[in-house]
Amino acid sequence: MSRNIRPEERSCEVSIALAGNPNVGKSTVFNALTGMKQHTGNWTGKTVATARGRCLRGGGNIVLTDLPGTYSLMAHSAEEQVARDFIAYGGSEGVIVVCDASCLERNLNLVLQVMEITPRVLVCVNLLDEAAKKKIVVDLKRLEEILGVPVCGVVARNDTGLDEMVARVGEMCGNTLSEPPVIYSDAIERAVEELLPPLEKLLRGRICERFAALRILERSEEFISTLDSFTCGELKNALSDEDGELGAAYNRALAVLGENGLDAAALRDMTVTAIVRRAEEIAGEAVRQELPDYYERDRRIDRILTHRIWGLPVMLLMLAVIFYITIAGANYPSEWLSAALNSLGEVFRGWLCGAGCPQWAESMLIDGVYKVLSWVTSVMLPPMAIFFPLFTLLEDVGYLPRAAFNLDRFFSRANACGKQALTMAMGLGCNAAGVTGCRIIDSPRERLIAILTNVFMPCNGRFPPPL
Repeated sequence: MSRNIRPEERSCEVSIALAGNPNVGKSTVFNALTGMKQHTGNWTGKTVATARGRCLRGGGNIVLTDLPGTYSLMAHSAEEQVARDFIAYGGSEGVIVVCDASCLERNLNLVLQVMEITPRVLVCVNLLDEAAKKKIVVDLKRLEEILGVPVCGVVARNDTGLDEMVARVGEMCGNTLSEPPVIYSDAIERAVEELLPPLEKLLRGRICERFAALRILERSEEFISTLDSFTCGELKNALSDEDGELGAAYNRALAVLGENGLDAAALRDMTVTAIVRRAEEIAGEAVRQELPDYYERDRRIDRILTHRIWGLPVMLLMLAVIFYITIAGANYPSEWLSAALNSLGEVFRGWLCGAGCPQWAESMLIDGVYKVLSWVTSVMLPPMAIFFPLFTLLEDVGYLPRAAFNLDRFFSRANACGKQALTMAMGLGCNAAGVTGCRIIDSPRERLIAILTNVFMPCNGRFPPPL
């Protein structure tokens, strides 16, 4: 299992990771604890790199690392790999998992996966005020009893409950689990048991052996390569040595799975299903929803916006309205900005002439540098200032995921992803923003396709201004 922290170490600096799904207020918690200004945003994959800051509460001996928002640790994307590796390979001495109280069941999937890596977990149930508006009640004490780890309820934007959470960090660092957070089928458990003894000798407590065994049996090449580097090349050699202890145990474990008709893909599906079902069970015991039909309005909207027939016409009409507002609304500010900048250019020209500047230098500075900058600014700035706020409004009301869902079937025929539709729409405002937005696409292949094809979108800067 993971290394236990000695009491004398707790008086020193403690590194704590902050994990959570996208849009659960994780960066808000980070900012409130550290006093930093990590940018918060309502889109998936916003935090791609990690941010570090010292917690200003509890004596200041806690260093927090804000990990990328991720729904799981199966490492299907760069965000998931960064978060998993930081937690698994000793980057932190504990993990605070921030959850959204209004959709706790979905968040518990990540909690259980983190608990498979380390028992030193604290569950931060954020957005309790939003849950209260939806008549959702979370029994924090019952949730703590079921999980066996500290659970704190907070409202980060109001600075409610954060002091209590920091006070329980020491309790989290000394936490141990009497049993695994998720129990799998008998065949999987027997296969894992085969690998545990030799993995304990190889890993020597530097990473949770059970978690490593599951990923090895799933034949996760990316994880095996990372773990092999972590063990200085010992893992792959030991697995390939059929006469060695680990190689023999690995073959016995595969035989156990084979006898039960489980290959790597089936094993992965069964582990994911077991985690989801366990999350459902926990949420069923710890969460009470007083209005069962609260989401009925969203379902009625979905039946229209994602309808096989009406979904696409509605989407095209909505985008057409946004484009019309952008194009028509940008004409007046563009003309005003162009006239103002041209007038200012003539003032600059007069200053240069009065200062005795040579004509060639005056022409280069005014007719060249300044006019190019003023032309680009007057042409591109107004449409972008209109288009992107409108596009953000679609995200805030939850329409963009529905649009991606509608188009996923068509994009998949071109071996692409429906999320690319969102990045292409962003490219109409600015290709640079569209290409940067491709990071929301999980698959590296589909992400590369989106990057290469998005540059062909006719962005606002490529349209010539009216003469």
